[in-house]
Formats: sequence, structure tokens, C-alpha cells
Amino acid sequence: MNSGDDASKAHEAEEAMAVSVRWCALSYIQRRVAGVLVEKSKTTPDIYPMTLNGIKTASNQKSNRSPQLDLREDQVEQALYDLRELGAVVEVHSGGRVPKFKHQLYEWMGVNAAELAVMAELLLRGEQTLGELRARASRMTRISDLGELRPIVASLIQQRLVIPLTPSGRGQIVTHGLYKVDELDGLKSRFSTFDSEDIEMPPKTSPPRESVAEIPQGDWSAIQQEVAQLRSEVDELKKTVADLQG
Repeated sequence: MNSGDDASKAHEAEEAMAVSVRWCALSYIQRRVAGVLVEKSKTTPDIYPMTLNGIKTASNQKSNRSPQLDLREDQVEQALYDLRELGAVVEVHSGGRVPKFKHQLYEWMGVNAAELAVMAELLLRGEQTLGELRARASRMTRISDLGELRPIVASLIQQRLVIPLTPSGRGQIVTHGLYKVDELDGLKSRFSTFDSEDIEMPPKTSPPRESVAEIPQGDWSAIQQEVAQLRSEVDELKKTVADLQG
């Protein structure tokens, strides 16, 4: 096979991927339902695919959810209908009379297993630090440390599925990109010191340095008081040591 054939096949593969990836912004109920389907498929596969009632119960559970919701069955049913229309969910029949549902988010988002686990945690809990995200996503797929998580997040950022809300480095906060425009604008305003529009920048490996001039005045006063207190304690220790030696 010549290089022209290779290039043609590569182009066809890219086009196929572009066609298969169909993700778009979702409502908060749709996001919760999608996240639940991914979570349960990975953590409790014996109850997956899921019934409407099972999805409602899991959407409203108190653990591993933020914010807490109290969705009605009709709200969950409408979200499932909308997700089916979008191609993100399908209804399946396994011999029983109660219909069940499964996600198609691998294809819908164009992600792999680790990327989908990260997305599910963001859909279920919203913005969080990379440290929190690694620990929580590890419930669904093994992510040994932050060094393993960072390239996963970087790939999702390039696909605009993840949005960084604070600068890269220690304590960086990220969220998913499936918010409606007004929701995302409100979220960005809470982290307005960082321009999150440039989401294709790869994460840095070291945290940004903060100059003295950038420290708010109230924080600087607190730091000065703490330093003065520490100096006083050191002087007391020196006096105690001197008395003991004398």
C-alpha cells in the first residue's frame, strides 16, 4: 500500500470519528441521568442496563452527587427521551416487561474508558480539583496518580469536553463542557481571575508563582500577624533554652 492510500484511509477514519462524535450541551437533569448510567455501568454492572425507577433512585442518591436533587419520575423519563433523541442513550429489552436503558456515550463523546470515567464524575459532581477528580474517577477505572490523570484531562480539554477554571498546577479546578451557555457563563464568573476561553492550552507541570503584589491586602495583613507570632514564639524558645543551659 502506498502513502497515498495510507493518507486516504487516515482521512476516512477522521471523517468517521467526526460523524460519530455528536456531543452537545445538556440540561442539568440530562447530565445527571447520563452520569448515572455511566457510573452504574462501571461500578454495579449487575443492575445495568437500568430501569426508569433505578435511574431516578440513583439520580437522587445522597452520596457522590452535587448538587443534591429530588427528581420526579416524569422528569427522568423526559431526560431519557431527550437523550435518546440525541443518540446518547438507547432503550433495550432483555425479555422483561420493564424497559431498560443504556448509554452510548463512548461513541457520542468520542472518548475511551478512562476519559469517560472522568467525564462521568464531572457530570455527577460538577467542578472539582484534579486531586478530587483522580480519587473519585478511580471508582470506575484505575488512575494511579495525578501523573496518569493529567494527560487524560489534557485530551479532554483539547476536545472541549473539559474546561479548566483555574490555572494549571497544584489545586487546579476543572469542569465539564456540557453546560448550557448561561450556566457556563455563571460558573466562569466565579473563577473570573482566570481566562478559561483558551482551553486548548496544555496543562503546565508546575504551579504558578504568586507575587507579593498579587496577595490581597487582607491576606497580607494576616500573613504579617502570623509571622510576628512565630517570631515571638521563637524568642520564647530561645529564652527557655538559655535558662536551661544556665
